[in-house]
Amino acid sequence: MRKITASLFISLDGVVEAPDQWHFPYFNDEMGAAVDASFATADTLLLGRKTYDSFAGAWPDREAEGGEDAGFAKKLGDARKIVASRQDLTFTWRNSELLKGELADVVTALKREPGGDIALSGSVSVVRQLLAHGLLDELHLLVHPIAVRKGMRLFDEADTTIPLRLLSSATFRTGVLHLVYALAEPTGEATYDDAKVHLPSDDQ
Repeated sequence: MRKITASLFISLDGVVEAPDQWHFPYFNDEMGAAVDASFATADTLLLGRKTYDSFAGAWPDREAEGGEDAGFAKKLGDARKIVASRQDLTFTWRNSELLKGELADVVTALKREPGGDIALSGSVSVVRQLLAHGLLDELHLLVHPIAVRKGMRLFDEADTTIPLRLLSSATFRTGVLHLVYALAEPTGEATYDDAKVHLPSDDQ
């Protein structure tokens, strides 16, 4: 079954909106390698409309210009791009199509198809829905050491929790943390009485 992975730039206070306004001072070769690796095994991109519009407005031109990021731009252009939107859209970027049907149903079917992995970048509303339906295999968070203090946060308010387990972690020279999570089983209930047995005792 194909794996689906989401990668997001996120601030220390959980903001994921408009990373172009606070992210670039922390971009270095380590982060570039992490971003490239998140797409390495993917041949399909699943994107929300706003993220798609941002990508389509930049990467085709970068590919055409033939600069140092042209190779990565070509990789994005060659990938199948499925855009989750309730609006009818006209696409100019090659290999782009509109998601048809309910997101959870389409993604479930995509994961069963042959092919490479499925990658998301940004697309917060899509990530939230995949987490809620238990369809996301890996959540890659590049946690920046800055409190943005305004903007959309990754996790919205809800009555249910989303347990996660840490798969790996790395610290970049800039102080950015690269944290990789997978969905976990519910933690169950516990109280302070359960926790206090782990506190140091007076005779230690």
